[in-house]
Amino acid sequence: MIALAANCLLFKMATGESVPFSAEMISVELLGETEKVFDPEFVSHAANAVFYYFKHELNRKSVTVGEFTLALEKVLQGFAVMPQIAQPSAIPSRVLESDLGELASEFDAGCELFFFPRLREELRLQLQQTPKFVRYRGLRGCVKHLAGAQRWSPRCQSLHDQIVEFLRNCLSAEAKPAGCALLVE
Repeated sequence: MIALAANCLLFKMATGESVPFSAEMISVELLGETEKVFDPEFVSHAANAVFYYFKHELNRKSVTVGEFTLALEKVLQGFAVMPQIAQPSAIPSRVLESDLGELASEFDAGCELFFFPRLREELRLQLQQTPKFVRYRGLRGCVKHLAGAQRWSPRCQSLHDQIVEFLRNCLSAEAKPAGCALLVE
């Protein structure tokens, strides 16, 4: 028997066949109105997040296509803000954004020691406002600044993964509003 690659999940098809896929191999096609709501890159990130959830959070080696589709559908429904777009008088979406690049620019290159506590404080401040969605953008620029790198390197990738993992751990440790989602891009 051939071993499954570390970055793959077995997808069980309706025919009973199991096919290995990595997160990069998954492509999602949207139909109807949802095609106009979501950017293809956003859907790709959401699919990667669902893949990560099954692979690393649940430690699953296989998943049915139906399970994956249902989980992705729930994620996308959580981000659909169609009624708020259609009604200008609707309640604010409670989406809070922060720029990781701006946070990193407060410190010199190589100062992750100061960056991580500042990032935790920023997340705490946002969670006090009871958001439905917390979005951190500018991760790549933040990482390159903190690493003092001009080009992406293994050190950058390691720091990237540390920041994402740190935010996940902070979110799970803090008292967060019910249904609060985190997006790091």
